[in-house]
Amino acid sequence: MKFKQYENGSCDIKFTWRERITLFLTGKLHLSDESLRHFGNYLVKLVADWNLKFNKKIKKLETFKDTDIKSG
Repeated sequence: MKFKQYENGSCDIKFTWRERITLFLTGKLHLSDESLRHFGNYLVKLVADWNLKFNKKIKKLETFKDTDIKSG
């Protein structure tokens, strides 16, 4: 899976064919302990990078348990 953030702050998450088939057949992606560690490290870097591109309004948004997250 690859994350591509645009200058306006939005992001696409693109899955490989193998990941798509795995998701379709199993309904999940399994990560080994090592893969999960790498994914977590990469995700922390992505979040930090994402915040640099958000505009002032978006940077101030807060998310709570009942916040509705819409895609698209």
